[in-house]
Amino acid sequence: MIDASEKPAVTYGEPVTRRELVDHLLKVGAAALGTAMGVGASVAFPVASAAAATTRRFRYGMVIDTRRCVGCRACVVACKAENKTPPGVSYTVVVEQAFGDRANDKPLFMTKPCFHCENPPCVNVCPVSATFKRERDGIVVVDYDRCIGCRYCIAACPYGARWFDFGDDYPVTSSGSLLAAAPSPEYGQFRTRGRGASPIGNVRKCTFCLHLQDAEGRYDKAAGRWPACAKTCPGHAIHFGDLNDPDSEVSRLLRERQGVRLKEELGTQPNVYYLL
Repeated sequence: MIDASEKPAVTYGEPVTRRELVDHLLKVGAAALGTAMGVGASVAFPVASAAAATTRRFRYGMVIDTRRCVGCRACVVACKAENKTPPGVSYTVVVEQAFGDRANDKPLFMTKPCFHCENPPCVNVCPVSATFKRERDGIVVVDYDRCIGCRYCIAACPYGARWFDFGDDYPVTSSGSLLAAAPSPEYGQFRTRGRGASPIGNVRKCTFCLHLQDAEGRYDKAAGRWPACAKTCPGHAIHFGDLNDPDSEVSRLLRERQGVRLKEELGTQPNVYYLL
């Protein structure tokens, strides 16, 4: 389980079994999801308590320099190796946009992790409060033990940053291999992959490698406790840090250069900025 101290307080009505909940979701269908997404509300199940609000200690985010990104996708490989994600699950991807008609026109590459929005629509539509924004650092996470795999959050995310684990495996990590027995450090839970067990059947996403934080919630770049994508990027295009800290690298970069955020008109307030 994810540390209970990081989870919002939840108020429940009458007990609901898993079967009753699934039946409810099937009856509600896409119409309720559309309504929830449109008004920013969730299906009427657990509701976060206002009493759970606390002062944010950190506001972790990324600043990605598109001038430096060459589309090598080392970040994608590093992320998969760090979190041991299966086929069809990539916590970060690199998108490419071509400009011009000449062969020497430079395309634009953009690394795209989860944006860990200040107002994440994925959280609002989860009917069982399995996904939430951590109070200490603002990182959006998924509780695998609570997630029922309804995938409402995937539909609600405007950035395509969520993935469903269908249970596929790479040949080298298939059951019985040495790599299959190696646990994933994700969320600090060290789960080994097995049929019928989480995270198979759950929604998954980038966590800013929060398992590398110390007990105080801090990362240490010098010690190598840094998100795998940022640590590995050979072009130094991915910068990570505390946006609340004016002396952090990410804050300095945003003061020195113009940063933009994707789909700001939606009011999601993503914590990933792009330098153009």
